[in-house]
Amino acid sequence: MSDECASPKPNLILGLWPHELAFSLLLGGALYCSFSPQYHTETWPQYVYGGAFLAAWPVLWHRCRAEWRQLPHRGFFVGLTLVWVALFHWQGLSTFKVIGSRSLFGWLFNVYSSPFVDEEQGMVIPFVVLVLVWWKRRELAAQRLGLWWPGLGLVAAGLMLHVSGFIVQQPRLSVIGCFTGLYGLMGLAWGPAWLRAIFFPYFLLVFCVPLGALGVAVTLQLRILVAAIVAGISQLGLAPDVLRQGTQLFDAQSTYHYEVAPACSGIRSVMAMLALTTIYGFLAFKPAWKRVLMMGLAIPLAVLGNVVRLCLTIMVSEVFGQGAGTAVESNLGFVTFAVGLGCVLVVGRWLEKTEGPASGHASLDAGSATGAAGPGTASIKPAGIKPLTP
Repeated sequence: MSDECASPKPNLILGLWPHELAFSLLLGGALYCSFSPQYHTETWPQYVYGGAFLAAWPVLWHRCRAEWRQLPHRGFFVGLTLVWVALFHWQGLSTFKVIGSRSLFGWLFNVYSSPFVDEEQGMVIPFVVLVLVWWKRRELAAQRLGLWWPGLGLVAAGLMLHVSGFIVQQPRLSVIGCFTGLYGLMGLAWGPAWLRAIFFPYFLLVFCVPLGALGVAVTLQLRILVAAIVAGISQLGLAPDVLRQGTQLFDAQSTYHYEVAPACSGIRSVMAMLALTTIYGFLAFKPAWKRVLMMGLAIPLAVLGNVVRLCLTIMVSEVFGQGAGTAVESNLGFVTFAVGLGCVLVVGRWLEKTEGPASGHASLDAGSATGAAGPGTASIKPAGIKPLTP
């Protein structure tokens, strides 16, 4: 019996232990301070967020301590990981004078917290990955584990990416190299079976790589597309006198005027929707084509959500004026994601029905993975998201 099963459950909201409740408050405060524009020029939010990130590891260990003890070469992995992280902290950047530090992690925080770019998801994704690692903890511990020296190839590839990024002053290459090397260290310590099992959720860290100017072209094209669709719908009867000029929408009398801003229909919407559809696809489905289909819905759903919100804004503006329309546009931003989430659930439900009663995917039962029902025992579960059990 694992320590979790033997220990009494705390009588708290959602079954959280006291230290987990305290960590949740710390994380919420850290994200709030990091995202607040008034604190952008301050340095202390970076330390608060760093403290929350470091605090996440003992919280995760407490939840996974029984499975952690089953892993071989734990000290070997932790030692190499600390060395790897130290490299990117003290020699992560060649542009020391830009932020006053060579820490790649400090540079990432500055990018994520900047009010001038849409990279906020980078602060949240690492915690999402840790939650999903906890969710898969028994499956990971049940793999055939052992040293796998080819993992050094991934570590070498990560180091080469970092050196290249360091020389040409492209921190994004160093970020990719950091994640690649960590993946290789896990493979080195625990083998290819572990790498296959942890590929999801580990690959979600790709959303932590800042796009910067690389996303400008995508953002502009999405803004133009949304503006064109909204103008076309409006001219069909919603507001026949609506005109479009680039990303701007206005009526013939110029009584209201709106611009499809990057924050509304740009990379932020796409990245948020892509993360949502990716997580849902991997949790709910086993077939690769269904996962790819769910991921491919990200851009159409981001566009659809913004079209619905802007059409609603124009409709209100036609009746009550630009002031009311501006209020709708500012306060109903959640409509974009509500529409996307609804469509994700509808498509997911349809894909589940296409599996049929006999083709639902089999998932390894959490109890049997730790030997509760004997080795090699699996249970058939209905298609859909696997429930999160504490």
